[in-house]
Amino acid sequence: MATTKSSGGQLRLDATTERLVLRMWRDWIRPYRGKLALCFLLMAVVAATTGAYPLLIDQSYAMFGAQDRTMVLAIPALIVLVTMVKGVSLYAQTVVTSDIVQRIIADVRLSMFAHLLRSDLAQLHGAPTGSLTSRFINDVDFIRNALSRTLTGLVRDILTVVALVGSMFYLDWLLSLIVFVIYPIAAVPIVRIGKRLRRVSRDTQAQTGSMTSLLTESLSGARMVKTYCLEDYERARAAAAFHENYELTMKATRARSRIDPMMEVLGGIAVAGVIAFAGYRMTMGEGSVGAFSGFVGALLMAAQPVRAIGTLNAALQEGLAAAQRIFELVDEQPKILEAPDARPLAVEAGAVALRGVRFAYEAGAETLKGIDLEVAPGTTVALVGRSGAGKSTVFNLIPRLYDAAAGQVLIDGQDVRGATLRSLRGAVSIVSQDTVLFNDTVRANIAFGRLDAPMEDIVSAATSAAAHDFIMKLPEGYDTVIGDRGVKLSGGERQRLALARAFLKNAPILLLDEATSALDSESERLVQGALERLTRGRTTLVIAHRLATVRNADRIVVMEGGRIVEQGTHDALLAANGTYARLSRLQFGEDGEAALSA
Repeated sequence: MATTKSSGGQLRLDATTERLVLRMWRDWIRPYRGKLALCFLLMAVVAATTGAYPLLIDQSYAMFGAQDRTMVLAIPALIVLVTMVKGVSLYAQTVVTSDIVQRIIADVRLSMFAHLLRSDLAQLHGAPTGSLTSRFINDVDFIRNALSRTLTGLVRDILTVVALVGSMFYLDWLLSLIVFVIYPIAAVPIVRIGKRLRRVSRDTQAQTGSMTSLLTESLSGARMVKTYCLEDYERARAAAAFHENYELTMKATRARSRIDPMMEVLGGIAVAGVIAFAGYRMTMGEGSVGAFSGFVGALLMAAQPVRAIGTLNAALQEGLAAAQRIFELVDEQPKILEAPDARPLAVEAGAVALRGVRFAYEAGAETLKGIDLEVAPGTTVALVGRSGAGKSTVFNLIPRLYDAAAGQVLIDGQDVRGATLRSLRGAVSIVSQDTVLFNDTVRANIAFGRLDAPMEDIVSAATSAAAHDFIMKLPEGYDTVIGDRGVKLSGGERQRLALARAFLKNAPILLLDEATSALDSESERLVQGALERLTRGRTTLVIAHRLATVRNADRIVVMEGGRIVEQGTHDALLAANGTYARLSRLQFGEDGEAALSA
């Protein structure tokens, strides 16, 4: 463990380690202090029974000399009793410790997951999925190991050593002093090794996250890798990552592996010194064979917990490094926060307005440059334009996935920044081409639109989305598990489930982001029919690159370079022969206008 020397000459934890340990106690361990007390009591019993062994050995030699029949029966019975008490206490302590550690680990993972759910979209997109996954698995495993070793090992081993040292001093205080001169020598190098281990462990954990991200990207993009013949390139990237992980792991292994040999050599020196000094004393007629045997037995029994205490520092430093990374994650504050006086959004008509809105994902590169947009209640407005024009950014600002740098986003005249996030996002439904489905039943995936919905409402929503018929053909109907991201369904079926979810939510404002772009003709026909039913009576904004899908919108807004350059009906924009007409010619050729008007 990293330490510093105080002005009084005493060793204490350095400031960083002290803060980490105190916070781990406050956030994770303190709720289980009752069970911890029971655990420590059981450890004390284990330690006391272990410390009794050398004394029983001494009494056994005394029994042989005294030839007392009562002692001949009592000593073996006492040994059996002590062994039984130790065995039961050791079992109970192991179970209680494991229960505490597993509960703490579950709490740590839950706090990380809850934080990620509260995080801004920008924060989630900024951290690779593989890196976050690594924190949930690898970093938490380091913490589990450190807690297990600390609770099971440190306290029990210290108590055991204390009990055995007490026995040693009782049997021969002079020999005990020899041991106490030798073992503390190991403290200085162990502390130095611990400091190095924490640095290496932190680097290793970060690199493991990067390696996990690389594997996730490569395997999820296997289709592209094979199509573009990138196998050798990806293999080289993976080989470099694996080699870096190997180098860091070996650094930690070399540092950690120095401790056991060091403790082994010191233990051998201690035993040799005891035997030499005891042999000298016995040639001088001092001491007894029973006391010497008991002392050596205590010394050998103490060697294992002393060695464990030495190696524990390595596990503890790795756990502290992992805890530091986890605290850095959960301490990251979201930028999208509710105002202290936030109120539930009161949606009456569902009018949406953007006034003088500016936004930049990165400093110096504005995505929206003063957008003014009014969407009347119950109307459909389509946003069109080239990629990067700012259409998706407008969508992200309405439910406050991001906040405008300047200007206002209003719903029924209320600034969205003054509304509670739950009420704001409850008023908005989003359907996109990248359908998000979960490895759960059809029923559950639709019910994500409203978790308390009864079955009849779920069926009604599926029927409105033209999904009920295909659902009933699935092996278990609404109870069919659809696989990761709905892999067991076709693209059209996945999209209709997403629409069913929006029907069930029944939000007054609807955002459609290329909802039919990736579908075949038959699926598009079914989805388009469901979309027409879904948009009735709702304020709807549509993003579409295929202009044929938005010709019937009440108004079409053309965006370019973060600005609105045109808006009007389909026919009026074609007649104006501006940007919209040019886009139509790019998509449909010189006859594009006639094709769209047909």
